[in-house]
Amino acid sequence: MARSWERMVQRNSQQVNKKRKKEGKDSIYRSSQAGQTDVYRGRNIVFPVLLAGLGALYWMIGQFDTSSGSQNSLVMNWVGVVLYFALAAMMFFRRPYLKVERARVSTFKFNRQKFLDAADIEKIIISRKSVSIKPKAKRGHWIFSRLINRYDTVAMGERMDQFAKLNKIPLENE
Repeated sequence: MARSWERMVQRNSQQVNKKRKKEGKDSIYRSSQAGQTDVYRGRNIVFPVLLAGLGALYWMIGQFDTSSGSQNSLVMNWVGVVLYFALAAMMFFRRPYLKVERARVSTFKFNRQKFLDAADIEKIIISRKSVSIKPKAKRGHWIFSRLINRYDTVAMGERMDQFAKLNKIPLENE
């Protein structure tokens, strides 16, 4: 019974979506999800520049170090330099983000996606240059900065203000 019901719902929703598409409207699923999820993307610049600088420094030290002279150390030097630049490129092209949904926020930290429900947020601090989310548990603050990661903190602040009012979370403006 459940599978036949799911097939019937899917078939009917496909028919309705075809009709809505002909009328120039969004699909049923898209119209119900509209306005609930906002994603704010930044750009990580500071850490990749630091890694590229370290790679260049490592390359220069390897060029001037003539005491070892072995072919093996020369190859390892180049491997290290290439890995520094590859890590810098990976960090630059993987853009940090803050996704604000109806009752939770999520971001990408320490190579995995982290979620924070509205009930787990102690307070939200909004300033002109950063947005900070303080969890109730003994976890670290989530800080989204305009200086470090190039976030649009004005738009983020407005959306987090709406999020705080909707979920009754204390809000501080600095």
